[in-house]
Amino acid sequence: MSSAEEFDVAGLAARFLDREATVGIVGLGYVGQPLALCFAEAGMKVIGFDINRDLVDGLNAGRSPIEHIPDDRIADAIASGFTATTDYAEIADADAIIICVPTPLNRNREPDMSFIRATMASIGPHLRAGHFISLESTTFPGTIDDEVLPIVRRMGLTPGGDAFIAYSPEREDPGNPDFGTRTIPKLIGGYSTNCVEVGIAVYAHAIDTLVPVSSTRVAELAKLLENIQRSVNIGLVNEMKIIADKMDIDIHEVIAAAATKPFGFTAYYPGPGLGGHCIPIDPFYLTWKAREYGVNTRFIELAGEINQAMPEWVFGKISRALNDRAKPVRGSRILALGIAYKKNIDDMRESPAVLVMEHLRDAGAILDYSDPHVAKFPRMREHRFDLESVALTPEAIASYDCVVLLTDHDRFDYDMILANAQLVVDSRGQYRQPASNLVRA
Repeated sequence: MSSAEEFDVAGLAARFLDREATVGIVGLGYVGQPLALCFAEAGMKVIGFDINRDLVDGLNAGRSPIEHIPDDRIADAIASGFTATTDYAEIADADAIIICVPTPLNRNREPDMSFIRATMASIGPHLRAGHFISLESTTFPGTIDDEVLPIVRRMGLTPGGDAFIAYSPEREDPGNPDFGTRTIPKLIGGYSTNCVEVGIAVYAHAIDTLVPVSSTRVAELAKLLENIQRSVNIGLVNEMKIIADKMDIDIHEVIAAAATKPFGFTAYYPGPGLGGHCIPIDPFYLTWKAREYGVNTRFIELAGEINQAMPEWVFGKISRALNDRAKPVRGSRILALGIAYKKNIDDMRESPAVLVMEHLRDAGAILDYSDPHVAKFPRMREHRFDLESVALTPEAIASYDCVVLLTDHDRFDYDMILANAQLVVDSRGQYRQPASNLVRA
């Protein structure tokens, strides 16, 4: 088969709508795992693929590696037919292949396509007519054209004819109490109208609201715009924080005052830097790709530079606060409060807390951390700490020369911390009233 006329597109779509088709999810992390559960809970048969044998074995045993996903959801999905595997030959048994693998930056802050390329190389030999392939990983416009379509064609298939290709970017926000995978509207950019038709049928039972767009490139760029908008605005408020600090003005009071305007203002909040997989990374994906077209994205790059500089700025505030108390960083016992990239989750991806900790370690500080959501410092590609979370007691808090708040989890007892700490450096604006042992960063 090599054309849309020769392949029964309507019949394929009907199989998904009738829940007779099988969905394959490649990559079972913070994006793939909740998506797989949504499909399973909608009555679809789901096969999950991952190269991590321990992860696969844990899921098949009913254990969730993600804090906000309870074990019983995994168990229910298994009872409904969900299985996880490291065997990519089983791709042939799936009708839809949804790719949710990482797309980090390399050491030169350039897009690292290795995970997408490795995935396409693994699934390529098992592709067949009738497969729907959707990429959800954050990337730049043209990735479908450059990384997915060539493999599909190499397998003798025709995109839009007997193989159906889409870009449908993930919009996960781990721990968000108001929006989950099912309730977040989902973009679908297809290679052709046939691809969009099949894509809508694939996602119909798992996602409440589907938003088709005219091409894969529109969807790819829309994903970047969503997060670059946040990056730019957070860069602005981080710069405002530095200015306010120099002027001895509380930036959080300024934000609260500005937010009383009922139109034209959206509140963004400063912190020790940007975290999560998307917002710290997306600007660099677009700036890298824009150079191919001779465009210098000065505005976006400036925001990225400001946000990247925030961990070092927080480190400087800690150093000066200790110095004001006649203590050098070297040899000081410092407790990092919260190391996840945002509050109330266990996700460590691109966490700015880790960068602040590295600055402190490199300056000779004796480091510990406490995080109710991260019991042991995880293995990370570029960051190494052999630490476990310490319990917070008045005695423990009092034993540190400095306690630095990096992630403002709700489970911290902030009154107890401030009452017992020799010095608190607050990078999240948790403490609004001045105190003799409090420094805002």
